[in-house]
Amino acid sequence: MDFIIGANFLVTVGGRGCVAHWEDTDIDPVLRRAVPTLGQGPDFLLHALMDYVIDTKHKAISLIESEVDETEESIIKNLSSFRMSRLVNLRRNILLMRKSLFYEREILIKLCRRDSPFVKEKAIYHFRDVYDHLTKYYEEAEIYRDVILSFTEMYLSMVNNRISLTANRTNITVRRLTLITTVFMPLTLLAGIFGMSEWSMITGPGNWKISYPAFGLAMAVIGACTYAILHRMYKKANAKEE
Repeated sequence: MDFIIGANFLVTVGGRGCVAHWEDTDIDPVLRRAVPTLGQGPDFLLHALMDYVIDTKHKAISLIESEVDETEESIIKNLSSFRMSRLVNLRRNILLMRKSLFYEREILIKLCRRDSPFVKEKAIYHFRDVYDHLTKYYEEAEIYRDVILSFTEMYLSMVNNRISLTANRTNITVRRLTLITTVFMPLTLLAGIFGMSEWSMITGPGNWKISYPAFGLAMAVIGACTYAILHRMYKKANAKEE
């Protein structure tokens, strides 16, 4: 929304797609409240319209605040289904709001410094009030921008922690499977070389009652020794890391 002010006139100009065309239901209450001061010049009408425009910023700030709160809850409660695009869109909206507030604040600074010859001294006080509201909204936008940055860091940190936990669990599982495989590898080799038929041929058909239990006992002893050696090596490796 642009304003063109002169000594005896005020023109509002708006582009397509913005709230440029005043709705009677919106602007009439504003003009009624400003009736006592409207007769003092276009600068007071400018103040009434700018005050209305700045007040609508409060609704946008409130929506952003609600969205920030909902985003924080979503990250904490349901991290797996949360999408990073939500933070990106929210940050983009905050930056757009901040950019709008920044330029509006610069214009109001010029008005409050009496840079415009069409704004009388009596109206400066009213514009300063609008400037205070605008500064407050700008500071809130700055705070929300920092909050979004902290949310992004928190989200990435939580995702990395979850990935690390998953990787640790995978490593533990792989270690267990490796231990089982290492223990059974020599036993599988013995069982493959000395199968039932070969073992009977070596020991003789009449000795199977002794040979098979002895072979099974030998395999159990070999497996236990292999496990003990691996367990000792694992303890030594952990002690070096610590």
